[in-house]
Amino acid sequence: MNIIDTLKWRYATKKFNEQKVSTADLNTILEATNLSASSTGLQPYRVFVVENDALRKQLAEGSFNAQIADSSHLLVFAAFEKVTKEQIDAYIAYVASERNIAEEALADFKAALVGGLLSRSDKDNFDWAARQAYIALGTALIAAAELKIDSTPMEGFDNAKFDALLGLTQKGLKSVVALSLGYRDAENDYFASFKKVRIPLSDFATFVK
Repeated sequence: MNIIDTLKWRYATKKFNEQKVSTADLNTILEATNLSASSTGLQPYRVFVVENDALRKQLAEGSFNAQIADSSHLLVFAAFEKVTKEQIDAYIAYVASERNIAEEALADFKAALVGGLLSRSDKDNFDWAARQAYIALGTALIAAAELKIDSTPMEGFDNAKFDALLGLTQKGLKSVVALSLGYRDAENDYFASFKKVRIPLSDFATFVK
């Protein structure tokens, strides 16, 4: 199946069956997500993988998103509340180590990060970090579909509850979006057999020449 057919197959799954996503497939999705496009490469967000059934049920309480509890795994994307010099220092050191170069060779890049990011408000940087998390969410959706794993991206959950139960606040993080993974219950999901409907490409994309 090619990428277009794969994306036509994907939909926001409403009901999951009890089949579990394998560790190998889960790790492939996470690795693909980690390789997602990221402004400056800083990756100002983290992904939390909720495997525990009881914890997923706690997270789902009071939510209209039953997929939180019913899925095989729940990925929670959390953005850093602020960008700090310590984060930038650690990132520069890691890049230097991975590329086997001296940190001094990255001095201009580091100065650009410090000047560009630390001159902004914490709110501006959090909003930026949250948008970066959404880019990664898109990669996770496509990676899951490529493996024929169903998924449901979700907002509308209790962010404060998620932050508390997952210990995000202590890490300087806030939950922004979640992704349920699993396999569709085709017999009981009313939407499973529906044709995907999107506006015509001619209306969607405008060529500027």
